[in-house]
Amino acid sequence: MAFIEVAVPVPLRQTFTYFSDRTLVPGLRVLVPFGNRELIGVVIKDAPRPASPEKIKPIKKIYDEQPVLDGLLLSLCHWLSQYYHHPVGEVAHTMLPVLLRKGESAQPQPMQFYKVANSVDVETLHTLKRAKKQYALIMALQESPLELSLLREQYSASIINAVKEKGLIETFEKPASIEDKSWLGKLKIAERPVPDPEQAIAVTAINQQTGKFAPFLLEGVTGSGKTEVYLQAIEPVLQAGKQVLILVPEIGLTPQTVDRFRQRFGIEVGVLHSQLNDSARLRVWQQARDGELGIIIGTRSAIFTPLKYPGMLIVDEEHDESFKQQDGLRYHARDLAVMRAQESQMPLVMGTATPSLETLQNALGKRYGHLQLTRRAGGAQVTRQHILDIKDQPVRFGIAEGMLKIIRQHLEQGNQVLVFINRRGFAPAILCHHCGEVEQCHRCERPFTVHRGHRRLQCHHCGATRPIPSSCSHCHSPDLVTEGVGTEQLEQGLTQLFPNASQVRIDSDSVRGKDKLQQILQDINQQKYQLLIGTQILSKGHHFPHVTLVVVLDCDGALFSADFRAAEKLAQLITQLAGRAGRATKPGEMWLQSHNPAHPLLQDLVQNGYHHFARHALLERKMALLPPFQSQILLRAEAVQAEQAFTFLQQARQYLEDAQLQVMGPMPSLMEKRQGRYRFILVAQAAHRKPLHNVVRLALPAIAAQPLASRVRWALDVDPTDFT
Repeated sequence: MAFIEVAVPVPLRQTFTYFSDRTLVPGLRVLVPFGNRELIGVVIKDAPRPASPEKIKPIKKIYDEQPVLDGLLLSLCHWLSQYYHHPVGEVAHTMLPVLLRKGESAQPQPMQFYKVANSVDVETLHTLKRAKKQYALIMALQESPLELSLLREQYSASIINAVKEKGLIETFEKPASIEDKSWLGKLKIAERPVPDPEQAIAVTAINQQTGKFAPFLLEGVTGSGKTEVYLQAIEPVLQAGKQVLILVPEIGLTPQTVDRFRQRFGIEVGVLHSQLNDSARLRVWQQARDGELGIIIGTRSAIFTPLKYPGMLIVDEEHDESFKQQDGLRYHARDLAVMRAQESQMPLVMGTATPSLETLQNALGKRYGHLQLTRRAGGAQVTRQHILDIKDQPVRFGIAEGMLKIIRQHLEQGNQVLVFINRRGFAPAILCHHCGEVEQCHRCERPFTVHRGHRRLQCHHCGATRPIPSSCSHCHSPDLVTEGVGTEQLEQGLTQLFPNASQVRIDSDSVRGKDKLQQILQDINQQKYQLLIGTQILSKGHHFPHVTLVVVLDCDGALFSADFRAAEKLAQLITQLAGRAGRATKPGEMWLQSHNPAHPLLQDLVQNGYHHFARHALLERKMALLPPFQSQILLRAEAVQAEQAFTFLQQARQYLEDAQLQVMGPMPSLMEKRQGRYRFILVAQAAHRKPLHNVVRLALPAIAAQPLASRVRWALDVDPTDFT
């Protein structure tokens, strides 16, 4: 009889002991009894013989012959659990693909392929020509059968089902085969551009560190060719038979990034993001683990992908907030990438035009290599930035009269114009013109956003919806008016102001659906649209060669935020948006509309750029004793009754009091109420991580034992980035 410690996916910070009739290696999945349930856990290690072995329950089932979490991933699992003070069972659960959490086999299963049915003749194909997408699918399958997940990537489910119902395609299975390094034989390097001197220095510096841990910050202005540095740096890595894992912040960036890497190296690229179904994600996970893929590109959770031959790790747009998980296991994929690269002894490249202050400080402090690209690739000029003082100016649909003239000039020259406003919907509020009452979401105590297209009010915080009212809920007056401007209203307004200019709106409402965003981006680059109206989706590293003007509406909101990171986030957003203009041969310019044109932040950005702003911001943070010069851990609590959450944190504070720590709070979150619950925070910080984590680790059992701990929702957030 062997006693085994198993990590079970429950919110308890401990492992549990079970027995098995044989020794089990760490990393295997097992089915174990837990209370009146049976859960799938992960073997952690052998356990010592307990004092009362007769009370130990047996392991019901062993799912694997080989560990699903290898030694490296298991080590990262322990680090994540320790650093983020999170239950190890939930950490292991998070690291596995969904199907493995449900008990599916970790070994490749027979793959389902589609081919053209034998009964299909020329006449049948001729009748399909009107259904262009169905015809294209048949033509693609005539060239070669396609695996189901690949077919789903290229065609919608409705198209596949329509052709299937007509009996034009049929399925067959191929047994799964492990083709170790199959990509190496297909590797064919396409012609590459000659790097400029700065790019060449960066590539050489990275390649000199192959085979050992070496973190680099690649700080390059927008359009400076950071992706080309990635491509040339990984070339020798692939030729040596090693794998490369690339993290990107957004699903929208994945297709264009994948295309560039496929075209350069001629090999299949594994893709991992939330729009893939569970089977497709598991297949890529298996191919990466078995060495079948040379390049894997994915969003945040792709950091957990196993690599048989780890060669290099790249984090593109490392500053992006989406790399930080904001619920459950609140890990930061960038920070985990540093640990993973260190454990695997491989180079790590973190690229961005607007580095986070944490990463920049590590580079300036010589903990990371610092590579800089100061010029745009291909001779493109740096975007000129201006501030438009809109005080006392007539404003139409949120755009000042002077700004409309500038937009018209660029459109008349046949160029594209990007108009940015970070508010989707028609308007951020609706109010009564008679009594001033604002229609609010009572669960969040925030105004409803008006969505005219769907004839509804929606709360953007909890998702609650209701029809647009015909009269005021307070005084019953029918005189309701909208306040403020959103993307829908801006779209309608620009249609009136520029009726001859084709336009497209890009926000999370308009790009829903499979490949919708990718199709819009292709249409933009084919100049089907002149006016681009959108939210932050448009700021994320897209290449728009015909955009010559970027207009930012209402940039004043972040200038007076209580969040100490607000200035950094605004500076990053403005710099990234400026980078969408003038990326090719046409010069670009950016205009910021502001009622506060003399604000030091705006002036610093426009006059000196992000490079200067970031270094000045670091000095401010140092004097204010804020990250990255201090480490922070946030204790969040929320409850239906505000007093319960506040009292819980008051009681928790007494366990965190320590001479080496500064404890602040309890205080309301920046957004105090959400989804009917009041939210409070307690901040603990120290100059060094070790004493901070030691105090928190010792305090957690006492905090969890408080009577109120079971009556409020509470969680720890290590290195928090969001205080809302």
